[in-house]
Amino acid sequence: MSIHIEPDASAGTLPAVPSVDVAPEAQAAAWRHRHLLDVDGLSGAEIDLVMRTTDAMREVLARPIAKVPALRGRQVTILFYEASTRTRVSFEVAAKNLSADVVNIAAASSSVAKGESLIDTVRTVEALGAHMLVMRHSVSGAPYLAAEVFGGSVLNGGDGWHAHPTQALLDLYTMREHLPGGSLEGRKVVILGDLLHSRVARSNIWTLTAAGADLWRCGPATLVRGFEAWAARGAAGRRFHVTTSVGAALRDADVVMALRIQRERMAAGLLPSLREYAARYGLTRERLALAKPDALVMHPGPMNEGVEIAPDVAAGAQSVITDQVTNGVAVRMALLYLLAGTHRGDAT
Repeated sequence: MSIHIEPDASAGTLPAVPSVDVAPEAQAAAWRHRHLLDVDGLSGAEIDLVMRTTDAMREVLARPIAKVPALRGRQVTILFYEASTRTRVSFEVAAKNLSADVVNIAAASSSVAKGESLIDTVRTVEALGAHMLVMRHSVSGAPYLAAEVFGGSVLNGGDGWHAHPTQALLDLYTMREHLPGGSLEGRKVVILGDLLHSRVARSNIWTLTAAGADLWRCGPATLVRGFEAWAARGAAGRRFHVTTSVGAALRDADVVMALRIQRERMAAGLLPSLREYAARYGLTRERLALAKPDALVMHPGPMNEGVEIAPDVAAGAQSVITDQVTNGVAVRMALLYLLAGTHRGDAT
């Protein structure tokens, strides 16, 4: 059996999407989730299914008209309680490419501003016809609460410091796309910067260790606290490294991902100044020289150029940052497609 997406007849005659092969005995259990709240509950086989489904969606995006009817008749509501460009627009483009009806709600201009609770808002959007809810919230765990009351599927677009599952999956896809052989097994992957406040850093632990990467986390002592204990305990038994030494982290790295300094979440006193952070931990061309000559440079965005990453590194030949943005659409198309195939009561 295989996943096969027919082209949209209204878009003209277009080539069919290549099939994504799934072994018959594994097809029934290939995707068992009704929601995507984090990646820690995904098996290696499920992550691989997301990657292969993304390959098919990349073929859709390569068409003259990148549109298929996979979600025709489904309403996708995008509810963001925090400002966003990449994630929000990426989900909107992904849903429209699958022919879904898309409703965008900015919390600041909704009844939330009048005191409406999260549960009331979720119940309202469901009553208005939403089948899938893409949600970002400043409070960790908010999408889990939404999933308890929403009858369709909830996709976490980022919650507080906790998780950003679609970003972790698109990061993994981008690495697999660019690394020779397409495998992360034994590859040294470094995540550098503000780990403490980063939901991206937390979700990437699960996907990268599941892929067999030699994962290193690096930042100032005030921004890696708690991660040392997690590293010693491991993620589902998989170990990773935590250090405050930029040299030890970057030496012979295959991938270096810089993280944004999240000033909107940062308590006073964690850093002497942004200038000192840039001087000691900013990803410059000189520091990148410690990594392998063909090391990938990544950043989940938005970037503070000149702080966590130098402009010439962000735009350099080793950078795949724009590819991350492009792949974000394909990965989110894949996830919407997979979640749309689950049935209420048959998935978790």
